Amino acid sequence: MENLFIQYEATMRLAAFLGMFALIAGAEIIRPRRADVDRRHRWPLNLGMVMLGSLSLRALGPLIAVSAAIWAHKHDIGLFHALDWPHGIEIFLMVVLLDLAIYAQHVAFHKIPFLWRLHRMHHADLSLDVTSGLRFHPLEYLLSMLIKSAVVVALGADLLAVILFEILLNATAMFNHGNLRLPRRLDRFLRRLIVTPDFHLVHHSVTRDEHDRNYGFNLPWWDYAFKTYKAAPDLGVDGMIIGLKPGVVKRNWAFGRL
Repeated sequence: MENLFIQYEATMRLAAFLGMFALIAGAEIIRPRRADVDRRHRWPLNLGMVMLGSLSLRALGPLIAVSAAIWAHKHDIGLFHALDWPHGIEIFLMVVLLDLAIYAQHVAFHKIPFLWRLHRMHHADLSLDVTSGLRFHPLEYLLSMLIKSAVVVALGADLLAVILFEILLNATAMFNHGNLRLPRRLDRFLRRLIVTPDFHLVHHSVTRDEHDRNYGFNLPWWDYAFKTYKAAPDLGVDGMIIGLKPGVVKRNWAFGRL
């Protein structure tokens, strides 16, 4: 079974990525949340950064986490190797704990100056849509994968849990950055369980107090528990400004200028 997951891991990830991208991009056309800002120029830029930089690291990145899971299993290292719980419960807890690690990492990328210099490439987008969920500095992606791999080893995370989490993280990043108008009652219900587009939109406000809120990617529970949750931007969804304040970042995406 392990060999089967390794063999088809890349195919599963690619299928999930393409399917989710097409679904969200189509929904944005049918039911957009906000007026788009210069989509014709933003999309080539966002996707170009992925293709030229992050895509090569994304191809290597999953192998790091997968290899970490295989290594930990081979050497019986990690928390869950010391436990004897039902496999399904362990998989669920591993995914939840990996999500907590991503929340903590996201907070660190906002609070530590060097890491913020990398992460602000993501926040410099002037509008949000499905491509914004892919817009990350290649060094941030690599650091994120190394951190994630360390957590995988510490947990002794199962290979299936790692693959499921990678697919889930990629899919939800596109969903919660999507320019999607969900019915208000549906959004209110869903944000108890997952991070919705309106939930995450607050995090991309130019206002410091707002972009230091709502760090969650998959699960909103950590923002609730650690009091980093903000229900809505002060100026409302239609009135808020997305991006960074002038002077925070130069319009030059060379690695050394970020």
